[in-house]
Amino acid sequence: MKKLVLIAVIALVSFAANAQAKITFKSDTVDYGEIAKGSDGVRVFEFTNTGDAPLIVSDVKSSCGCTVPKKPEGPVAAGASGKIEVKYDTNRVGPIRKTVTVYSNADEPIKALKIKGEVMKEAGSVLEKTK
Repeated sequence: MKKLVLIAVIALVSFAANAQAKITFKSDTVDYGEIAKGSDGVRVFEFTNTGDAPLIVSDVKSSCGCTVPKKPEGPVAAGASGKIEVKYDTNRVGPIRKTVTVYSNADEPIKALKIKGEVMKEAGSVLEKTK
């Protein structure tokens, strides 16, 4: 009987040790396209935890102060979805090429996401590219 209990405990510990969170993004790039200066700069990266353990996003950092990311508040259960909000300062006219780095307990613990596009200056009702 003791051997049976020991085997069950070892099997359970082995299974738990192999449990792993996995973060799968719908897209790893958000394209703002051409947007007007001062327009809404909030976009969302949607993801699913396709692993078999809770996913914990410990930090999200951007490559500059013009981009402010927001991570999920708590763990994301296996099979559940979540989102990472990114707010770009659209008062900065010109091209957008920034990286948002996600740190988590997933099988790929560091994941780089990209935002791109161009903020245009508005002249009357027509958007113009700045030089």
